[in-house]
Amino acid sequence: MKKEVKDTIIVELGQKLKEYPHFYLVNLEGLNAEKTSDLRRKCFKNEIKMIVVKNTLLHKAFEASDIDYAPLYDSLKGSTAVMFTNTANLPAKLLKEYTKEGVPSLKAAYAEESFFVGADRLEELASLKSKNELIADVIALLQSPAKNVVSALQSGANTIHGVLKTLGERPE
Repeated sequence: MKKEVKDTIIVELGQKLKEYPHFYLVNLEGLNAEKTSDLRRKCFKNEIKMIVVKNTLLHKAFEASDIDYAPLYDSLKGSTAVMFTNTANLPAKLLKEYTKEGVPSLKAAYAEESFFVGADRLEELASLKSKNELIADVIALLQSPAKNVVSALQSGANTIHGVLKTLGERPE
């Protein structure tokens, strides 16, 4: 491969690292063409960009980045595919479907500004909540007290006596 082509690939990988906040390094060794195609289709449906890369080129893209990806350097061995995503837990959930077969397997991941190295971290990654899920949880927690007051007002026929009675009867 010519140096110009390598430089172009490194620049493109650098752009992907900036564009996507989360990525997974995955081992695809032992996956036949049919299963690889199936994995690519599933990635496309889940808005995951999967690219098979040369480890040395990815290493150089890591070095050129503003973020220190040093914890991931040891994972750059063998066949490596990078799964770029905007939602941190989607690739982990997708990879969990393949855990019985053992391929593809997780090498490492960069999600929620943290490093996860090793296949044993897959369960932890799958349980991460996305930004939208966290926002929904916070909103539900904030709405809960307001809903209690509104329901108390409605059940007491809008009287102070009814509100006090309803609140007094309600278990803590």
